[in-house]
Amino acid sequence: MVSPTLSLFVRARGPDEFWRKRKIFKLAAHYRGRRRNVYSIAIRNVHRALVYATKGRKLKKLDMQALWTTRLQAGCEQYGLTQETFRETLARSDIFLNRKVLSDLAIWEPRSFEALIKLSRERAAVECVPGLQEPSIMNQVYGLSNLKIK
Repeated sequence: MVSPTLSLFVRARGPDEFWRKRKIFKLAAHYRGRRRNVYSIAIRNVHRALVYATKGRKLKKLDMQALWTTRLQAGCEQYGLTQETFRETLARSDIFLNRKVLSDLAIWEPRSFEALIKLSRERAAVECVPGLQEPSIMNQVYGLSNLKIK
């Protein structure tokens, strides 16, 4: 009987290689041409796609954070507050809401956001926090001219 040598064990990868390649080919199934069915090309392209996916997840988080900041700034400017003053006075009033929640309130719950703005303006006036301005003329454009902010 012939006993297998070490070199034969190294070359015979068996089912492990099949499943490893199959995993890559499944990820490359939607590609066209040789990128789909040639392993050495497929693994290169799949690896590149996974790197872009990882970067994309981080960029998505940054994009959403920028969107929330922009929405919050627009909502605060409408009522004559800077975003920093608004967040600081809310924190002093023991109201801890993050950017996402505040921007969602500004977009989808304008009356709730308006109540937070009033609370924040009162706190800023009492404690003489800088960043308090006159309400914007935009309030009259959107029918909020009856808003009595002092």
